Amino acid sequence: MDTTQRTDQQTSAERRRRELLEAADRVVLRDGPGASMNAIAAEAGITKPILYRHFGDKGGLYAALAKRHTDALLDSLRAALDAPADRRERVEATLDTYLSAIEARPQVYRFLMHPAEETQSDQGFDVGKHSAPLLRRMGEELAQVIGERLDLGPGGQQLARVWGHGIVGMMHAAGDWWLGERPCSRAELVRSLADLLWGRLAAAGDKVGGPGF
Repeated sequence: MDTTQRTDQQTSAERRRRELLEAADRVVLRDGPGASMNAIAAEAGITKPILYRHFGDKGGLYAALAKRHTDALLDSLRAALDAPADRRERVEATLDTYLSAIEARPQVYRFLMHPAEETQSDQGFDVGKHSAPLLRRMGEELAQVIGERLDLGPGGQQLARVWGHGIVGMMHAAGDWWLGERPCSRAELVRSLADLLWGRLAAAGDKVGGPGF
């Protein structure tokens, strides 16, 4: 097999994988945490063994969907952090970006973070053990941004990781509660969370030569 044939096959496989993930997205938007391999295979017009061939198992498909949505969310969060605004406005914009994302697609959020709600593996994905790494990835990404942009003094890299994971944990817990109960508007929640964060964030100086926070 020559290089052109291998490249064509790889391109075809990547396109097919993308199509299967889009089919899975449609089922997740419809069924939420109860999305099943049978339903996804039916939506894609294939048999379940073919779906397994592409992703290995339910965990493999979940991981691929999680990466797809986490990548998109992180891109949006980075854009909010890079917006031409003052620091307080960027903090609020970042919080709002996360909350608006889970509000816009609550079924996707519940599938990623609460897959056990539909319990048994024959009915849904048994992937609860995989949801924590998504939050850890977001925490590490935010920690990197904080470490690159803020002068936190001695031990700054460790403090950046504490802040990164702490902020993500706060966003996740508050957002989960808010999405379920809707006790206030999204704007009110954003302001309240920003108030909680603001004291220390306001006091930290930008790192010399960095892009600024």
